[in-house]
Amino acid sequence: MIYKIEREQIQNIAPLFAGWQESLIWSCLQGCMGEAWADSVSQPGAARILLADFCFFAGKASRALVTEEISSQVREFVIMVPPLGETGESWAKEIEQAYGENCRRVERYAIKKEPGIFDREHLRKIAESLPGEYEVKLIDEAIFAQTRQAQWSVDFTSQFADYEDYRRRGLGAAVLYQGELASGASSYTVYREGIEIEIGTREDFRRRGLASACGARLILECMERDLYPSWDAQNWWSVRLAEKLGYHFDRAYPAYEIYNLN
Repeated sequence: MIYKIEREQIQNIAPLFAGWQESLIWSCLQGCMGEAWADSVSQPGAARILLADFCFFAGKASRALVTEEISSQVREFVIMVPPLGETGESWAKEIEQAYGENCRRVERYAIKKEPGIFDREHLRKIAESLPGEYEVKLIDEAIFAQTRQAQWSVDFTSQFADYEDYRRRGLGAAVLYQGELASGASSYTVYREGIEIEIGTREDFRRRGLASACGARLILECMERDLYPSWDAQNWWSVRLAEKLGYHFDRAYPAYEIYNLN
């Protein structure tokens, strides 16, 4: 049996996640976004945090935490991330046994969190590097509405209830071509000290430097607001883009993509 952990008890699971350099976990522990469950409310030995498409585990591996109340909380897809080390392998076995052919083990790529490393002038040059037919803007209400109209851009704002919620807590930059959204970099999630970046480009506008420009613009805006722009990479393209903007690669880590939950 598992128990949902309410905000007033959330610090009970914090020691289980000690050492994680993951902003989505911090977001939940800070009460900003996400939900948590554990095998006990008062003395948990195992816990999970579920936020957006990600599910993180800590403590002693538990089949109940791997399976119960998952499908009711997410869409048809979730990325499960076990902790590193021997404990992580125990979680991995539970995930594989629970989901069988509906799960796929993948590698993701952690990017170092290094406040103060960004070169403003370098970023400014990238942000201003596009030809005149493109416009780089912070995401406003009209652009917010555009993000909700296509699958490729929906996660720029999907974790926010509406534009007012995004305006108050979120932040993003976009590249427009003739008024249409062509590329964007936005707050996938937020935590007290910063944001987790979601970045992407419409397929017919790729390989033109658009993602670099809006990523640079977003990082500059974060610096102005004293927020840290956290970055986690799904693939090597994302790693290389992060490095171009001033980040440094940390390590690869295992994750599981789970499909057909509903």
